[in-house]
Amino acid sequence: MKVSVVICTYSPAVFDHFVDAANSLLAQTYDDVELVVVVDGDETLAGQVRDRYGSHDDVVIHCNDRNRGLSESRNVGVDLAAGDVVAFMDDDAVAHPDWIERLVDLYDHHGAVAAGGRMAGRWVAGRPSFLPAEFDWLVGVTHRGFPTDEQEVRNTFGSNISFRREVFEELGGFETNLGRSGEKNLQGEETEFAARVRERYGQGVWYDPDAVVEHKVFDYRTDPRWLVDRAFWQGYSKRTMATILPDNDDDEETDFLRFLLTESLPGRAASLVRSPSVADGLQLLSLLAFTALVGLGYLYAIVQAVRTD
Repeated sequence: MKVSVVICTYSPAVFDHFVDAANSLLAQTYDDVELVVVVDGDETLAGQVRDRYGSHDDVVIHCNDRNRGLSESRNVGVDLAAGDVVAFMDDDAVAHPDWIERLVDLYDHHGAVAAGGRMAGRWVAGRPSFLPAEFDWLVGVTHRGFPTDEQEVRNTFGSNISFRREVFEELGGFETNLGRSGEKNLQGEETEFAARVRERYGQGVWYDPDAVVEHKVFDYRTDPRWLVDRAFWQGYSKRTMATILPDNDDDEETDFLRFLLTESLPGRAASLVRSPSVADGLQLLSLLAFTALVGLGYLYAIVQAVRTD
C-alpha cells in the first residue's frame, strides 16, 4: 500500500519548520511513502523547497499560481498524489517515525476507509497555565475528553488524518468554503469531509492514539487574544459546517458539551474547593469563557445567515 502525505505551506518564514515536517516523513519506518508538497502561491518559497527536495524521487512539488487557501491546496495535493491512501499533515508538525506504519495497520486490520491518530503538543513557548486540557483542540492538540483507545471516531485533526484514494474519487475533495484562506479563519474542512465519508460508507475514521504527530504550539498561539479569536471562529465554523451538511446527525459536539457539563466542570469545581489554587481557578474560568465564545461564534453565524437571506 503506497501512502502519499500532502503538506501545504505558504510562508517562507516557516520554511525551517516545514523542513522538520518533511524530514520526519522521509524518515518513516514504513517504506512506501510519497511526500506531496503544495506551495500556496509563493514562488520564493517554492524555490527553497525545490532546492532542498527537488532531487528526491519520492517528493512531488507544486506551486499554486496564487494563494488558494488550505482546502483548495489540499485538493490540489490529492490530484497530484499517487498513493492508495492520501494523508495530511501541517507544515508546523512533526510525525513520529512509525506514524504511517500505524495508519496502514488500521487500514489492514479494520478495512478502514479513513484513519488518523493523536496530535501531541510540542509547546515551543511553554504550555500556558490558564489553558485547560479540554480546550487543547484550540491549538491543534488532541484534548481531554477525546477517546484514549483505538476505536472509530467521526474525525481526527486535519494534521493527522488520511483517506483511501477512492474516497476522493467518489466524493470529490474538501469543501473550499471551509479551511484557512488569507485572513479568513474558518476551520472544519476535515470534519465536513469525514461526515460525508460516514454518510456514504457507513464508517468513520479509525483512530489509533499511538499514531502520533506533534504540533508545534508557538508563542502567538498561547496569546489569550489569539485563543479568543480561535474559539469564536471555531463556533462560527461549526455552524457553517451544519449548513453545508444539514442532514449530518453526528453528535460529537453534543457529547463533548455533555462531558464538559457533567464531568469536567463539576470535577474541576470540586477539586478547586478541596484544594484552592490560582492556576486551577484560572483554568476553570478559561473553560467557561472558551465554551461561551464557541457558542457566541455559532450564534453569530446564524445571525449572519439570516441577514444574508
